[in-house]
Amino acid sequence: MPTIQARHALTGRGADLSVPLALSWENELITRASTAPLQQDAPRRLIIPAFANAHDHARPLALSSFGAAFMPLETWLPRSMLATPPDAYLAALAPLARAARSGCGSIMVHYTRPSGKLSPVDEAREVARAARDIGVRIAYAPAIRDQNPIVYGDEASLLAGLSPEAEKIVKETYCRPPLTVDALIDMTDEIADAITGPMVDVQYGPAAVQWCSHELLVRVAKRSAQTGRRVHMHLLETPYQRHWADRTFPQGIVTYLKDIGLLSPRLTLAHCIHARPDELDMIAEAGASIVTNSSSNMHLRSGIGPIAEARRRGCRIAIGMDGLAFDEDDDMVRETRIANALHGGLGFDESWNRTEFLLESVAHGRRSTGAPGTGALAAGEAADFIVIDHEALDRDRIMEVDPIDLLFARATAAHIEEVVVAGRSIVKNGGVLGVDLPAAEDELRARYRQQADRFAELDAAWPQIETALEGWFRDHAGCC
Repeated sequence: MPTIQARHALTGRGADLSVPLALSWENELITRASTAPLQQDAPRRLIIPAFANAHDHARPLALSSFGAAFMPLETWLPRSMLATPPDAYLAALAPLARAARSGCGSIMVHYTRPSGKLSPVDEAREVARAARDIGVRIAYAPAIRDQNPIVYGDEASLLAGLSPEAEKIVKETYCRPPLTVDALIDMTDEIADAITGPMVDVQYGPAAVQWCSHELLVRVAKRSAQTGRRVHMHLLETPYQRHWADRTFPQGIVTYLKDIGLLSPRLTLAHCIHARPDELDMIAEAGASIVTNSSSNMHLRSGIGPIAEARRRGCRIAIGMDGLAFDEDDDMVRETRIANALHGGLGFDESWNRTEFLLESVAHGRRSTGAPGTGALAAGEAADFIVIDHEALDRDRIMEVDPIDLLFARATAAHIEEVVVAGRSIVKNGGVLGVDLPAAEDELRARYRQQADRFAELDAAWPQIETALEGWFRDHAGCC
């Protein structure tokens, strides 16, 4: 039975971090978490629960490398077409391995950008294979949508303002006929049959209300209720989406979700940056979850979001990286710190303390990703935890300082000594044990360079397309 000792361990609210801990596990579960004397020369360690990245898209490489930076979501998303994966397995392996390296034990994969080279089921199998090779838990939700492919409404006026060449590119790239509602639902169910297992939870993944017809959302709500399958979707990410929602749903967009049966404890909502207090109350009452994605929100200039207020009103709050961490490196340690810095309080008024912030975000993130338990370091819980090099974290060693304070003040993935998921060591000393991450990234870069001509026409026409998109949103969804 493996056992690890640590000078400090976050075992729960009010835990005495000055008491050394011995943690033992067997058959993927923690069997013992108890105080134990440390050996004289024992390394200085801090053990915390593994992170749960509750909203992500498993993006292969940094999107800024494809010219998708410093733009709002409404142009960033179309631009990200240039990063279409050249290989489904490698494209999932790299981001999932980076997330594992930063302490993620479970990861939401809202799959929005398939390679186009495989069937949806085979693509999902490749993503699940990558997760299995790394050793992480995943939730997999194929993003389904059937309306508004390029703007939030009729694209006719946008197309009319383009040159014939650019119009053709936009139509062929973005405006292809969608699958039927039946086909989209059946596709998700077939994927679930193919890859669901102890480490994989398949969910329905409507992209967002503005991208899904009423019929599709109603069917998702009905199937979720019938099967118990979770639902993962974006909501109110940008000011332009807020404007569209107010125009489209006079009764309120969250009221609409409640009316069609989609607002339930099975629902996870990414962002909610522009949600209003009454909408937060409805989300809390329904038992749905909100995932905040701080770095992505800042990268895309979407806003900050009322996350502390949402938590105060009773919403479950989790943290995600959205495939767009602050340094585009999938560092969940830094992402957790940034989220706390933004939402932890103002002046002397603390929204919730750092220990609660960490434990709650892990527990709610695990719930959203279908991972078992709360992530607590306790007997009977899943053996999913991170070992932090406290010697490196406490680099100055001037006086005794709360290790959780040091974690939130300065930690990054570089301070992680080991990551254990389901009782298996998957990361040690910065290296992902099951796969060769540097080689995978090098291979991805080589393949992207080889397929550079695949979207050369789109890239050439992009300045015209970007200008037209900005004009459309200013004219039809103006908000600021």
